[in-house]
Amino acid sequence: MSLLQTNDVSEAAYEEVVDSTDRGVAEISQFRLMARRFKKSKLSVFAVVVLGIMYFIMLFAPFFMINEPLEISADAKNAPPSKLTFSGGLKMCRPAQVLNQEDLSYQYTSNCSDKSTLVPVHIFGTGFEYKLWGILPTSRHILAVDPPDKLYLWGADTQGRDVYSRTVIGSRVSLTIGIVSVVVGTIVAAILGTISGYFGGAADNIIQRIAEIIMSIPTLPLWMVLAAILPKDLSVTERYLLISLILVVTSWPGLARQVRAKTMAFARSDFVNAAKAAGSGTNRIIFTHLMPNTISHLVVVACLGIPGTIAAETSLSFLGIGMQEPAVSWGVLLQSAQDMSVINSFQWILIPGLLVIIAVTMFQLLGDGLRDAVDPYS
Repeated sequence: MSLLQTNDVSEAAYEEVVDSTDRGVAEISQFRLMARRFKKSKLSVFAVVVLGIMYFIMLFAPFFMINEPLEISADAKNAPPSKLTFSGGLKMCRPAQVLNQEDLSYQYTSNCSDKSTLVPVHIFGTGFEYKLWGILPTSRHILAVDPPDKLYLWGADTQGRDVYSRTVIGSRVSLTIGIVSVVVGTIVAAILGTISGYFGGAADNIIQRIAEIIMSIPTLPLWMVLAAILPKDLSVTERYLLISLILVVTSWPGLARQVRAKTMAFARSDFVNAAKAAGSGTNRIIFTHLMPNTISHLVVVACLGIPGTIAAETSLSFLGIGMQEPAVSWGVLLQSAQDMSVINSFQWILIPGLLVIIAVTMFQLLGDGLRDAVDPYS
């Protein structure tokens, strides 16, 4: 029996070493071991695919929209999702409004059997004009119908605005604010945690006391207080950045304490003592020896933290103290769901909430896969 087989290593690591030995490769990089382990998690790979699709649609949001997200149509208030049929190609059944004699309200009906009500739906058709990424002028969309007809793939809201198009453009805020907040928060936590763990003393006491004060305040009330003090006349970009800052303030303490603990353990290790004996300065020890050893942990924790920030932005916007009109985010779209009568009658209003659940779940699955992959010998 070979020495490789007698070592206490995982099956995945052993297979990788044997496979590489057969090819004449002497060593296997840690990254390849992590990638191999990650690929074995089917749910994590599935999460990567789903998130990739969601972010691809986000990047090309105007192309995937059907109607202008801010366009109000008085004739389409609370219109249900358009009915589609295949009759000599993809077509939409033109809806008709019928007056309900009991409560004098209008209801929408669609008769797909009547050929005169069928409207052709053009794939990669021409719709409203826009500039892709603010640079390339075009009017191409994934789906389009000839005016004056309107295609409401996921119905319309209480003001007659297209829920589908608003959900697509709202992904720009909801899917990026989590990444921006977590990246900035992780950088802050890494710096403060390393300083706290390596230098100790007064710096450690000050940083840890501040972290404990922030962590002692219930998260949701803290979000609400910080968001409520923002001026009402902020632009969309300014509010986006300040909401991101609020999420950073509330997210860094926990991660900073974890980095501190790891830094304290590494600061007493042999390789750090050897670096000091070789004459390495403080900056070199911190940036060359300490922080790289915490990167894998930071990546996993950051990935697991993104779902929390997405849910936080959604919660704040849902309560009316996060992103606000004319900004569009999934939380803003869910504000109508506060009225139970709206939910009972117009269930399509809840579709953005379903996407929040999907995005949060996919990030959690991705984080679980990364957590297992960073230690391929476990």
